[in-house]
Amino acid sequence: MLDIKNITVSYGIATALWDVSISVQDGKIVSIVGSNGAGKSTTLKTISGVVHPKSGTITLNGDRIDHLPPHQIAQKGVSHVPEGRKIFPFLTVLENLKMGALPVKDPKRTDELLKIVFELFPILEERINQVGGTLSGGQQQMLAIGRGLMSDPKILLLDEPSLGLAPIIVDAVFDVIIQLNRQGHTLLLVEQNAYRSLEVANYAYVLETGKVTLEGEASTLIDHPHVKKAYLGR
Repeated sequence: MLDIKNITVSYGIATALWDVSISVQDGKIVSIVGSNGAGKSTTLKTISGVVHPKSGTITLNGDRIDHLPPHQIAQKGVSHVPEGRKIFPFLTVLENLKMGALPVKDPKRTDELLKIVFELFPILEERINQVGGTLSGGQQQMLAIGRGLMSDPKILLLDEPSLGLAPIIVDAVFDVIIQLNRQGHTLLLVEQNAYRSLEVANYAYVLETGKVTLEGEASTLIDHPHVKKAYLGR
């Protein structure tokens, strides 16, 4: 579905990604593991068009998207749930969700997607008219994921979905990730909680100082000596 080939990304004179290649197959969860500053978020921003690569290509179902602006990439089926949630704090839950549905042109499909989100996150339906900024951190994360789903994406990019959340909410977020995948969603997951992300993923990449240093089946990487020492505290 998604193929990133040899991309290099720079911010001014500082290079954030060096010749990175990542592939995400349809219907799979792929995880990117790495420490702060490794380039994980930059990878997602490059896929969604927030930044553009100096070299290399990104294709979605065979179509190049690396030269497109973010709104066109969203229209092609890439939905980015950013780090820090970035909900609209002064809009209601319903208004936030409808903002996510802008790429969807069929009102009937928008209603169907809204129903799917409320089935996944019943608390959002209960708080449908509540202003987003007054929700708890966990509820805001649910809203951010729900907003991402409202665009009816082909692939969902999740950037640090468990960051800053209480352990019980982290469990709920990862349960949702598993449920989304079982429903047929393709996910690319960036997460500092390496163990949990490898636990749910099918395939994984280790990103260090802007380079892919390891890749493989997630169930294999979770037992890799370097991963265990550097990211799992074992």
